[in-house]
Amino acid sequence: MKLLRVGAAGEERPALLAADGSLRDLSGLVADIDGALLADAGALARVRAAGAAGGLPVLDAGSRIGPPLTGIGKVVCIGLNYHDHAAETGAQPPAEPVVFFKAADTVVGPNDTVLVPRNSTKTDWEVELAVVIGRTARYLSSHEEALAHVAGYALANDVSEREFQLERGGTWDKGKNCETFNPLGPWLVTADEVPDPQALSLRTWVNGELKQDGSTADQIFPVAEVVRYVSQFMTLRPGDVINTGTPAGVAMGRPDPKPYLRPGDVVELEITGLGRQRQEFGAA
Repeated sequence: MKLLRVGAAGEERPALLAADGSLRDLSGLVADIDGALLADAGALARVRAAGAAGGLPVLDAGSRIGPPLTGIGKVVCIGLNYHDHAAETGAQPPAEPVVFFKAADTVVGPNDTVLVPRNSTKTDWEVELAVVIGRTARYLSSHEEALAHVAGYALANDVSEREFQLERGGTWDKGKNCETFNPLGPWLVTADEVPDPQALSLRTWVNGELKQDGSTADQIFPVAEVVRYVSQFMTLRPGDVINTGTPAGVAMGRPDPKPYLRPGDVVELEITGLGRQRQEFGAA
């Protein structure tokens, strides 16, 4: 299934993307797309059956698409998780996953305006595969067990301010948690539709120019290992999100002068089967 939320910010309705491309209203079946729904196999089965039967109300195809998930507890991020991205930044591939966080309130819709922070000179793009947790995970012991705790996948843009991240002292948090810095969606695609998360193409265009063209096959730590590893250090709960890293092609990895983002730039991103985003960048 492809689950999404449509409507004005703060007023989104749960929806299903039907096989014919129409948006179908789920608000008569479920309260919202959140961790409680993802952890409820019976409720998901009812949504699936209703979608297959047809008859769900049609929503306006021109409605704003919000984040496909609400009530996110935490956004866990994995840094330097592609061989080619580590190489372009001059970093050694890490021996263990690099873990940092984004606040849940950085999450916005896939086509919402992204704000370049005040005093920013190095705002960057990062197309990423986001993993959405569906079952409480603690101390997972195998890759099979890890994947069994995944509810689905989504497209994310891990927007980053590189000066704040790397040149202002401390950890990466200052460059990762600026307002609007985690567009998510358009859909939450259930795990059954993604049989191999290591076989997905990721692409980014900036002002129409292709910048990133990678594959999750190049991940240093595959999705199953990321979920297993993270569960050794924290409890993952239904509705938590893990951003699993970005391939080569970010502005930071380009020759000088590096093409960092400015207000007025347009970034478009896509992942195979997970949809497409388009963001116009504005000034904070």
